[in-house]
Amino acid sequence: MHDSQETSDAAAEPWYVTAFRGDYRTVYAHRDLPSARREVAWLAEGPLAGLGGPLLDLCCGFGRHGLALAERGFDVFGLDLSFDLLRSARDMPGATRHLRGRLVRADMRRLPYRAGAFAGVVNLFTSFGYLGDDGDAAVLDEVGRVLARGGVFVMDLMNPAIVRSGLVPESRDERDGVVLEARRALTDRGRRITKEVRLTELDGSIREWREDVRMYEPEDLAALLSARGLTVETRHGDLAGGPFGADSLRQVVVARRAL
Repeated sequence: MHDSQETSDAAAEPWYVTAFRGDYRTVYAHRDLPSARREVAWLAEGPLAGLGGPLLDLCCGFGRHGLALAERGFDVFGLDLSFDLLRSARDMPGATRHLRGRLVRADMRRLPYRAGAFAGVVNLFTSFGYLGDDGDAAVLDEVGRVLARGGVFVMDLMNPAIVRSGLVPESRDERDGVVLEARRALTDRGRRITKEVRLTELDGSIREWREDVRMYEPEDLAALLSARGLTVETRHGDLAGGPFGADSLRQVVVARRAL
């Protein structure tokens, strides 16, 4: 495909469709199954311990966290919008045994599940804040709908304070001949972070896209969840259960639906 045609196609679709193509796994090679196993260890032994029913990995990508959780005995299902990433799940060892028939392609604003279907929902690695205020609210509406009474919801998001204080305006990384360049900026009075990305492949082909994510302050997110019957129980600074503060790398929120 010519660069001009690819640019035209990309302009016609939402950024979150353009960004999550098959080369996502090349761009973010460190986001792999071994790292997912480390990241879910605390979840499995903490917020999700003793979960008495199915678990939804919302925006599962290629299913690395879902597989890591399934290996620990959880009854996991996954949903994502990226066909490329869902299809690549089969490349992971053990994925066919644990995840076959359990990964669905759908929009997270319209979950294809009945009310109260899940004892737990996880949404990991900043897979929220993509859809505008109304779209983000619709996602939380759906989470509240598909969660069973007493069900747990875990969100892993950016910490706005650390993003603002430590923003790196430009970066260039080269790995095995593949070059990733990014320019970052804060917009909307510091509530959003945008990233212009340029990926140059080994063969010289170039793909460019723009990312645009709304960051949520802890109190704003708590209010949105509360309006949907979800009460924040704890907030952590990483996926190891560390304390949350202004200098935390992440904002990991554990909420529960009312009984």
